[in-house]
Amino acid sequence: MGQRNTRGRNPLLERDSELAAVDEALRGIGGVDEDGAATPGGPRGTLLAFAGHAGIGKTSLLAEVRRRAAARGCTVLSARGGDQEQRVAFHVARQLLQPQLAGEPEDGLRTTLGGWYAIVGPALGLCAAAEGAPPDQQGLRDGLDWVLTHLAIRRAPMVLVLDDAHWADAESLRWLAAFASRVEDLPLLLAVAYRPDELPAHAQSFKDLPGRAGRRPLDLEPLSAAAVARLVRGMLGPRADDVFCHECWAVTAGNPFEAVELTAKVRDRGLDPTGSGARLLRDLAAAVKGSGLVARLERLGTSTVRFAWACAVLGIDIPPALAAAVAGLGREEAADAADALRGARILTGVDTLEFAHPLIATAVYRAVPGGVRVALHGRAAWCVVDAGLGPAAAARHLLETHPEGDAWVVQQLRAAARETLRAGAPDAARRYLARALREPPPFDERAAVLYELGCASLLTEPATTVNHLRAALEEPLTDSELRHHIVYRLSQVLAHSDRLTEASDTLARESRTTADPRVRLRMVAEQFMWDAFRADEPGHPARSRRLERLADRLRGRDLTERYVIGLRAWDATLRGEPAPVVLRHAERALAGGLGWAEPDRGFEVPVLVALTFMYADRPGRAEELFAAGIADFERQGWHGAHLSFAYTLLAYLRFRRGRLAEAEDFVRAGLRLAERVGPGTPAHWYAVGILIEILLARGRTCEAAATAEEYAFGRPFPAAVVFPDAQIVHGELLLARGCPKEAAAELAAAGRRLDPRGIRNPSWCPWQLHLARAEYADAPERALATAYDAVYRARRFGTPSAIGQALRAAADVSTGAARRKLLEEAVDHLERSPAAYELACALVALGAETRRTGGCPQEAADHLYRGLEAAAQCGADGLAETARGELTAAGLRPRKVPGTGTDTLTARERTAAALAARGRGTALIAAELSTDEPAVVRLLSAVYRKVGTDPEGLAEALGREGTQP
Repeated sequence: MGQRNTRGRNPLLERDSELAAVDEALRGIGGVDEDGAATPGGPRGTLLAFAGHAGIGKTSLLAEVRRRAAARGCTVLSARGGDQEQRVAFHVARQLLQPQLAGEPEDGLRTTLGGWYAIVGPALGLCAAAEGAPPDQQGLRDGLDWVLTHLAIRRAPMVLVLDDAHWADAESLRWLAAFASRVEDLPLLLAVAYRPDELPAHAQSFKDLPGRAGRRPLDLEPLSAAAVARLVRGMLGPRADDVFCHECWAVTAGNPFEAVELTAKVRDRGLDPTGSGARLLRDLAAAVKGSGLVARLERLGTSTVRFAWACAVLGIDIPPALAAAVAGLGREEAADAADALRGARILTGVDTLEFAHPLIATAVYRAVPGGVRVALHGRAAWCVVDAGLGPAAAARHLLETHPEGDAWVVQQLRAAARETLRAGAPDAARRYLARALREPPPFDERAAVLYELGCASLLTEPATTVNHLRAALEEPLTDSELRHHIVYRLSQVLAHSDRLTEASDTLARESRTTADPRVRLRMVAEQFMWDAFRADEPGHPARSRRLERLADRLRGRDLTERYVIGLRAWDATLRGEPAPVVLRHAERALAGGLGWAEPDRGFEVPVLVALTFMYADRPGRAEELFAAGIADFERQGWHGAHLSFAYTLLAYLRFRRGRLAEAEDFVRAGLRLAERVGPGTPAHWYAVGILIEILLARGRTCEAAATAEEYAFGRPFPAAVVFPDAQIVHGELLLARGCPKEAAAELAAAGRRLDPRGIRNPSWCPWQLHLARAEYADAPERALATAYDAVYRARRFGTPSAIGQALRAAADVSTGAARRKLLEEAVDHLERSPAAYELACALVALGAETRRTGGCPQEAADHLYRGLEAAAQCGADGLAETARGELTAAGLRPRKVPGTGTDTLTARERTAAALAARGRGTALIAAELSTDEPAVVRLLSAVYRKVGTDPEGLAEALGREGTQP
């Protein structure tokens, strides 16, 4: 960026405290103190935010930050927001990161960015976007986080400077505002300058960031009269008297930009800098800005004015040849105009032009007559495309033009929207398509534009998407394939907006009118899928019969047929058909491939198939599918709701295997992702329900209740089916809190909702198991009947985990010899199942029952010891404490449980653990290991499990392992 020469010659006046903060921050990222000694804990990053009104000296201060950083050997990344570039997605991110990466050949760039290449490359202008679904906005921000973190570590210490942040594009600004909280963990100084009254709401973290980096913005004050006098005398010499200097201060109100410009004007006019000349200063000051600046520009001649207008329309970093083309000037005429503007201190730079100050750029742009400005933007769009800069660069100019029914404009805007959407900026794509719709497009393209507009609004404005897609369906569509895509997308957005009935009805209506049998099959398949998620579907048994007949006829020849077969497997799971039948259909669905990130498809059916294996006691197969699915999501850059669901349901899988500590790690990671997506979404219901179940299993009932209260987990429950069923989890929580009557009412209501729909598999919906326990105190006979009905249903499904869990529930409401017999049978089944936590519960209960009923003491002790060991291995602290209490009551001493603190750590686990023990965050660890944050979470989870401690005890545990933190 060009800097005004006058600024380069003038010292920064009255900015000592700001510069002291800069020096302190630079020492911090270098890891040294004022005396040059290494600081404890190593380098620490800082955010410095400078706030002030236009002309107060923010740019000059940031230039000094860059100079001092370079003098200390820091890597400096620099960018500036622009008034004309605010709606160009990733404009600031490209300024910051592209110069650091663009010099590498493609192979080297792919190596540097790894799995992030296809995700962040298009956003940074480093590669073209691939076909297919774009990354979600959270995935793209995670990728940009990774790139910046990686650079900050590899090229430390690093200084990132952002000037005029209030004009930064929304995509870049949201990313940097969220990233600001990470700078403390990196050798990075983030220096930001902005006008406080113009900073967007999504960048408030620059104002009130918590923690060490959260010092308040440094507000830049106007210069004092003495400082202005020093500035004036520095430019005009000592003959400038006190009266003249004081008047300079008075007419500029201490604004550094205006003071410099005014003094330069005095020098150019040859005005006597004494009291006699002071009376002319107010008239000169008026020429520095606003109408005075415009009048000064007009005196430079028509060609120069047109060139200045063209530059104002183009914004910042202006190629002279492009400005000449927009102004309609020849090369020599444009060069003369540029020289004149540089001489008038309006432009700076040679190879790339820029306005000397944003105030000047704003004044010139606003001085362009409205009609001329619109015409210049239109000409700029043509010139940009002609220069090979692409439709996305032209689109911001087309946004400023008037609709004229120009098909070329629609073509460019649609192309820009496709490019921008694939780069991960749906808001920008939506703006371009909305403008294309106003052009308007040719009659036969209107439906396509509406469809594209709906796709661009899908994640940000689902209600608007529905309106656009329905409007597209009302157009006279001749392209049947386009119509089908509109219907698929409309049903998808309706379903994801918790309007499952409308989604199903839309597909049902359309399937009756299409003549293509393959299209009809896909619509029927998608209708079956959304009906499977409807909590209020009235015709579930009839739908199940239709689905069974259809799936039995299909061979899985394409993705649609495999989706139908996969839905049949899931429906059989819900209804509790024998597990071999369920598994046969699940394997058929997978036979030809069932990707989780298929173009124009949802991920619901692949997830349901994976869960089918989990409920059928094939957790290893389910984990394989989840691992592949998560890899698909991460490759695609889907780090929002998709990845939240994947981690959350993987947590549920670990929970059902009895690996409670790992399950809690995963579900909390899923919940964090869900919170970034937004509150009250289905992802939230899944994550919170599973977290509550895990906390209850770990014996942390109070924490589970607090979690339910924090996230308003209770009535009204969602209209969509969630796993585990939210109402059943709520009833289980009530029971654990000692409210059996309230729990019984909730669980009975769940049964009345699920039973008529044929959903009777206690492995999926264990409402009977908890209801029996809730009823036991007041109605033991009814409780026993409820439990035995659950046992019958579990035996029909036939998996050892389902049968063992149901038998244990029946034992809980039985007495005498029947109770012990049921527990023995439960243990027998659970020992053949992957349900380690359920086995631990059954063993402890059997040991306690054997002890209390006078059974063999050795047998009771064996059961209790095995139960204690299993509970400890699962992380079920409450159950382990119960087992210890039973052993103590039997006069036995609980022995040390093997398996904690003895497993050997891998090299990557040791590295991650050592960094964590030093207090490093997951972002820093991920960059150090060249991996991503979810992988770091998994590594640390494995470390904590092996060393038998939590992060607070990690340093001591690493000492036992022989790894020095």
